[in-house]
Amino acid sequence: MARAKNRKMVGEDKRGQTVCKGLTQENGLEKDRYKMVYIRTEIRMARMARKASSFFVPTEPKLAFVIRIRGIRGASPRVRQVLQLLHLHQIFSGTFVKLNKASVNMLRIAEAYVAWEYPDLKSVKELIYKRDYGKLSKKRIALTDNVLIALPLGKYSIICMEDLIHEICTVGKRFKEANNFRWPFKLSSPRGGMKEKTTHFVEGGDAPNREDQINRLIRRMN
Repeated sequence: MARAKNRKMVGEDKRGQTVCKGLTQENGLEKDRYKMVYIRTEIRMARMARKASSFFVPTEPKLAFVIRIRGIRGASPRVRQVLQLLHLHQIFSGTFVKLNKASVNMLRIAEAYVAWEYPDLKSVKELIYKRDYGKLSKKRIALTDNVLIALPLGKYSIICMEDLIHEICTVGKRFKEANNFRWPFKLSSPRGGMKEKTTHFVEGGDAPNREDQINRLIRRMN
């Protein structure tokens, strides 16, 4: 019954390609409006703080993208466990992580083995559209059809690629279900190679928190 309902949400366009009926043009515009309102609110709050000779602290990012950049030879059991929990089983594998006290502590434990930061919307879209795979019947399946998303996630109102991107980017209420459905990314070796992997980014290396430059690294590896 649920599968039949989810299939009704997904149809075909004039070219015979699968499209998401649930994500109408109005829904897409609504998400764009939400983004613009958020940006304008941040700008307005910053201006009000300046006028009051005060400070405005922007909302802390909730989403991180984590890339494993080293092998586990010589790694402690704790580091191995963290990489296992993050599903980073291979070098240059990557995943989205919801930031909270527990996940930040995990990233600190594995900081010599990963690079991470806050991805922008463009990076999230490019990663998901180009490299995303889903888990269906414990198999790694390329997300070439919205039906593959609607069947397992339709009950959470996630029925197409744009819905999946929106849930990940906003770290929505169903982020856990959406992220668990996804397979960890298998990225390419970065063009131009890696800098010294054991050196912190602020010292000229590639580990761990790369400030705002994680998006550049993603594009070199995507």
